[in-house]
Amino acid sequence: MGEKLTFIDLFAGIGGTRLAFTKAGCKCVFSSEWDKYAQKTYEVNFGEKPEGDITKISTRKIPPHDILIAGFPCQPFSISGVSKKKSLDRPHGFEDPTQGTLFFEIKRIIKAKKPQAFLLENVKNLIHHDKGRTMRIIMRILSNELRYATFVQVIDAKSYVPQHRERTFIVGFKEWVPFEFPVLEDKKTNLKDILEFEEIQQRELIQFYGKYTLSDKLWNYLQEYAKKHRAKGNGFGYGLVDLDGTTRTLSARYYKDGSEILIPQKDKNPRRLTPRECARLMGFPDSFRIPVSDTQAYKQFGNSIVVPLVYDIAKAIVKALQHEEKHPLEM
Repeated sequence: MGEKLTFIDLFAGIGGTRLAFTKAGCKCVFSSEWDKYAQKTYEVNFGEKPEGDITKISTRKIPPHDILIAGFPCQPFSISGVSKKKSLDRPHGFEDPTQGTLFFEIKRIIKAKKPQAFLLENVKNLIHHDKGRTMRIIMRILSNELRYATFVQVIDAKSYVPQHRERTFIVGFKEWVPFEFPVLEDKKTNLKDILEFEEIQQRELIQFYGKYTLSDKLWNYLQEYAKKHRAKGNGFGYGLVDLDGTTRTLSARYYKDGSEILIPQKDKNPRRLTPRECARLMGFPDSFRIPVSDTQAYKQFGNSIVVPLVYDIAKAIVKALQHEEKHPLEM
C-alpha cells in the first residue's frame, strides 16, 4: 500500500470526523473551526489547534489534499432552525446571511484545490428544505459546476448507537469510481449499555449529588409543558427514555434542560445524560478527553457526528479511491 490518503477537516467541531477518517487510514493535513471552546477540545485530543474562520482563510494557505470533509453548519436547514428563524421573521437556508453562505466556502475550496473526493454532512431536513430547492442548488453546484460524481443518502445512526439520528451525507468523486454507501446492520442498540451507573452513584454520594438530576421545579415545568401541548394535539414534550431502547436525537441545546433525553431514576426525578454518556451516545471512545464545562460539552457532542457511522463511510470512500477502475467524468 502506498502513502496515506490525506484530508482536510472543515467546520471540524471537536474532531469526530477526523477520528473516523484517521481510523480508516487517512492523514489530516489541515483543520478549521471558529468556535474557541471546540478548538480547545480539538487541540487537547489531536495536539493541534484548528485554524479559525474559514471565510478569512485563503485557499493558498490550504495544502493539497485527497479528501475534503465538511460538516457545514446545519441550523439554516434544520427543522428547528427554520421554524425559529421564520418566527423571528429572519432568513434561513441560503438566504441566511451568515451560516447559510458557508456552503459556498466549500465550493470555493473544492474549485481551487480539486480534491479526489469529498464528504459533506448535514441534517436530514437539508433534502426537503425550501421544497427541495436548496438541495437542487447544492447538487447543481457539485455535479454541473464542479464536475463531481455525487452520491446522496440519509442515514439513521441507530444501528451504531442507541440514538435515532438521521443525517444527510453527500459524497463526491472527481473521477467515476464504484462507490456505495455502507449497508447498515439491522441490530438493536440499548441505551443502558452506554450509561455510567456506578460512576454517577459515586459522584452523587460524594459531592455531585443531584448535579444531573432535575430539580422539582424543572421536572414539574416539563410535565406541565408536555400536558399543555398534548391537550392541543401537539407532540412537544420531554423524552423519558426506555433503557432497553434508543433515544431521540441529541441536540446542541441539550444543556438547556435535557428534556429531549431524560433517564428515569428509581424514587428520584429523572436526570440528564452526563457529558461522557453524550460522548458514548455519539460513538466517541472513552479515551476522548472532555476539557470544557458541561454546558460546552453538551453543545459540542450535540453538534458532532456519530463516529462509527462516519468510519464506515470513510472506509467506503477509501476503498473507492483505491479501486483500479477509474474513469474521467464526461464533460
